[in-house]
Amino acid sequence: MQDQPAQQLLLPQRPLILGIAGCSGSGKTTLARELTAQLNATLLPLDFYYRCLSHLPPADRALQNFDHPDSLEHTLLAQHVNTLAEGRAIERPIYDFSTHTRVPNRTETITPTQVLIVEGILALHYEPLRNLYDFSIYVNAPNQICLNRRIYRDMRERGRTEASVRAQFEATAKPMADLYVIPSATHATITVEGTDALDWSIEQVLQRLHQLGLTHRLYA
Repeated sequence: MQDQPAQQLLLPQRPLILGIAGCSGSGKTTLARELTAQLNATLLPLDFYYRCLSHLPPADRALQNFDHPDSLEHTLLAQHVNTLAEGRAIERPIYDFSTHTRVPNRTETITPTQVLIVEGILALHYEPLRNLYDFSIYVNAPNQICLNRRIYRDMRERGRTEASVRAQFEATAKPMADLYVIPSATHATITVEGTDALDWSIEQVLQRLHQLGLTHRLYA
């Protein structure tokens, strides 16, 4: 218990908190990872906060709407972002996409750094999260490019078939994007194109941060 106050003194000031959103396959994760590397930031993806579906039979889990805002435990995420903003570590859930469940009795300790990046399709949808951001980015990309990238990712990383990815895209991903993700772009500080060169997107973000007087906080 004696270590807690010292831990809160590790950061000279509240972290700079960035939110990055965009449709699945838009390129937001690639942008978030590159910004994380360049800014020596902590990356907090929304994907780890999917609700655990262990209470459902395995056959029923894949039928859930994972693109709806209710599929994420966003209240816990907002609490974790706020805790990191206060300079305290969190125990982040670990999610297994192959079973649609959280890994039981395991978490990952995430410690605060001077920059925190929150990334996910609905990162700009939830008002409690938006209220915590200092700066937000929306990554825009055409539907077909998003679908192609989603097929490639889900087959390689999540053990999905192309047919299942296409079916889910038409059934839930695109309709939910139209309802919740795309409208959230209005909350972004800046919109970049997911079809542009990554270096150009990074440059646009850094220029805007500089214009807003936030770059001094990146290296505090």
